Amino acid sequence: MVKEEHKKWYSPNLGTDIDMLIFGHGGIPILLFPTSMGRYFETKDFKLIDSVEGFINEGRIKIYCPDGIDKLSWYNKGIHPADRVKNHIWYDKYLLEEVAPLARHETGHSKIITAGCSFGGYHAANFAFRHPWLVSHMFSMSGAFDISGQLDGFYNDDVYFNNPVDYLLNNSNPELHYLKIVLGTSDRDICRPENERLSQILAQKGINHWLDVRQNADHDWPIWREMFPNYIAQL
Repeated sequence: MVKEEHKKWYSPNLGTDIDMLIFGHGGIPILLFPTSMGRYFETKDFKLIDSVEGFINEGRIKIYCPDGIDKLSWYNKGIHPADRVKNHIWYDKYLLEEVAPLARHETGHSKIITAGCSFGGYHAANFAFRHPWLVSHMFSMSGAFDISGQLDGFYNDDVYFNNPVDYLLNNSNPELHYLKIVLGTSDRDICRPENERLSQILAQKGINHWLDVRQNADHDWPIWREMFPNYIAQL
């Protein structure tokens, strides 16, 4: 049985109460993001947490599952694209100023791991690439990395600095070269081209990474439940 804790607090960055589930009693902190418009309990419901239960109970990892706000940001067609991006920037500040400090304080580790499946892979990658000094590993499983398609053709500096396939090319932060990066995908993954594109960008920058292409698998939870423990095992 995995130790589970539910936290809810008022976020000054988001201006509302927000939930998070935490699994484990100690170890390296992992920020595990939900998929598109998913909630903080999604990875538990789809048994991604179960797939790494042994690592959690051994005290090797402690998983933090923050709630997502995609419905208010990237997927919010009811507001101007500029405001969609601004809402995401507030979410990034919430992660940076509220969630990450909590995870570091509780575990005693100075760096965190980011991870996520599908659009959660975008969140994992964008946070890691924007704040590489804070992140040791990034595990993306069938991630999507180009958010320009969510913005109806709108583009500004805020979009640029939250779209990894754009800003990475011009990012010279030496901390990026210390990241341990895994891009997990599969032969039938709808996001495979995005993973191959990001892999090419990283290679062009001389940033080490592992493009892990699995066979006979779709863009779905079964392959992600295989990938996640494989990646954790290499810590």
